Amino acid sequence: MNWVQQVDQWQHEHHPALYDAGRMVLGLFIFYKGLTFIADTSGLAQIIQNSQFQFVALGLAHYVAFAHLVGGLLIALGLITRLAIAFQIPVLVGAVFFFNPGQGFFSVDPQFALSLVTLLALIFFFVGGSGYYSVDHKFKMNERRMK
Repeated sequence: MNWVQQVDQWQHEHHPALYDAGRMVLGLFIFYKGLTFIADTSGLAQIIQNSQFQFVALGLAHYVAFAHLVGGLLIALGLITRLAIAFQIPVLVGAVFFFNPGQGFFSVDPQFALSLVTLLALIFFFVGGSGYYSVDHKFKMNERRMK
């Protein structure tokens, strides 16, 4: 049994509700950040205008918006959680290492710290999986009952 399966087994035996609450809060936070990303049209237009490759920047903006909106809801529900997180991780890696690396952890604008904490939380939930109170877990239980 590999390490991820051991983590899943421990999690299903102990049912930590705090874990699932954290996953739901993370998903809703990512969804909220997607909404604010779309709502800031002036900042989005400035990013695209300042880019040397405007078509690529436009495509990345659509990817970020879609990944945050759809992925945030999927993470909050616990539905295909690892896949949804896998689509989020490149966005957060870009935010941490490329978009705001000049800001310090304790700067006036806490975007770097927020991005870093969100990235670490995504990695944590990627390893841990959906949790007990999730749609994925309900599907697994229904599959076992059908057999």
